[in-house]
Amino acid sequence: MRTVELVCSAGLDAAVRAAWDGLAAAGLPSLARNLHPTNRPHLTLAAVDDFPPGAERRLADLFDAALPLPARVDRVAVLDGSAPLVWLLRPTPELVALHGAVWDVLEGAPGPRPWHLPGRWVPHLSLALRFRDADRRRARAVVGGDRPVGEFVRARSYDGDARTVTPLGGRDGPVGDGPAGPRCVDRGPGRSAQR
Repeated sequence: MRTVELVCSAGLDAAVRAAWDGLAAAGLPSLARNLHPTNRPHLTLAAVDDFPPGAERRLADLFDAALPLPARVDRVAVLDGSAPLVWLLRPTPELVALHGAVWDVLEGAPGPRPWHLPGRWVPHLSLALRFRDADRRRARAVVGGDRPVGEFVRARSYDGDARTVTPLGGRDGPVGDGPAGPRCVDRGPGRSAQR
């Protein structure tokens, strides 16, 4: 699987990580527990089995032109399906247009994940995966009043088979994901890259 993701500005990244830490400290599910070096706050725009030829370059050109882009954080919610706890993002016209342009580049890509397709996509920043609806009230008490501000400044792609990230452009230099730098590989046993 290959994803297309937007990476948060430093302040927004710190706010999401603080929410992760607050949830973990309250004994709730949290992405703070995912120790894989590629785990960082991000907005997933697309996920497919593989990119069509030339897509990486076209995506990099697209993101170089479009970023930075303001991030408008909304309320905390539990999504249907795998039930992640998320901060919803307001689908501004600019964000919706960028999302559509990404899917134009990925036209014909094998294995598109339907929940990321235009018309079905719910823009969000993940706080926890497989969250129980019964814990929603406690989670809202921990992070529900926050509305962090920031921007999306860079883009990257996560490769689920290789467990690496590849920079896809943006205005703020390469994506530095964890201690290994722009391309990170999980070499430790027992870790799972939760997407």
